[in-house]
Amino acid sequence: MHEPVLAAEVISHLAAARGGLFVDCTLGAGGHTRALLEAGATRVLGIDRDLTALALARTALADRLTQVEFVHADYRSLGEVLDRHDVQAVDGGILADLGVSSMQLDDAARGFSFQTDAPLDMRMDQSSGLTAAELLQQVDESTLADVIYRFGEERFSRRIARGIVRARALGPLQTTAQLATLVRRAIPSRGWQRIDPATRTFQALRIWVNGELDGLEAFLRSAVARLQQGARLAVIAFHSLEDRVVKHTFRALAAETHPPVTVVTRRPIAAGDEEVASNPRARSAKLRVAERLA
Repeated sequence: MHEPVLAAEVISHLAAARGGLFVDCTLGAGGHTRALLEAGATRVLGIDRDLTALALARTALADRLTQVEFVHADYRSLGEVLDRHDVQAVDGGILADLGVSSMQLDDAARGFSFQTDAPLDMRMDQSSGLTAAELLQQVDESTLADVIYRFGEERFSRRIARGIVRARALGPLQTTAQLATLVRRAIPSRGWQRIDPATRTFQALRIWVNGELDGLEAFLRSAVARLQQGARLAVIAFHSLEDRVVKHTFRALAAETHPPVTVVTRRPIAAGDEEVASNPRARSAKLRVAERLA
């Protein structure tokens, strides 16, 4: 069974026991939504850009269908979703669990991981957009190097980009194994390494394919604007690039006067040792919370 990351902390900081409408902007397998409902949430609007996730969540939450509305949308279109559902202000709270989900990582066919050989897709929403393979076939070397450096913080980005462009001249890159092998060959060998040399490049391409950082600040601002007084926005980030945007945006919001906002978490909340032991992917999770004051 899928265990949502930092569930207890999310429930506590969003004060789900008060009831009201909550918005789960990244429904995934429905773990956080179930936790919110079991803690006292009256109703949850569950949004996800992944049709497969929505179908699985509907099955997982079969006993709660009267309390959950399932919406196929990108979380960054939150304002439009709320308008379509005639929601002027969210009185419970809003949650966004950013990045790729465990369910997507574990599905080899989605192409997010190099642990098994699979088509190089990487799209969170497989109903639209170009796959990683299609983008890699058309991007120029300089842009690709910048993508890998910016989103993967990979210092060998130019060598990797050069290797990819040379390889695609011989034939299209179609699988995760092909890409991972190319990346490993491009990076100088330094003996044993804690993480696979392909990790940073795969992260970069996933962020690029899905535009994960595009519009994140605008989303945070729109979410706060749709909160009722006293309601909170909780955001879980899994890598430093996302967390940096959340941190700076929350600070900027707190310094502004309209709407009045306070940052509840002076420092990000991380998973405890027990949770990390049972779910290693929780190790990099950081939770930040902001509250609308009026």
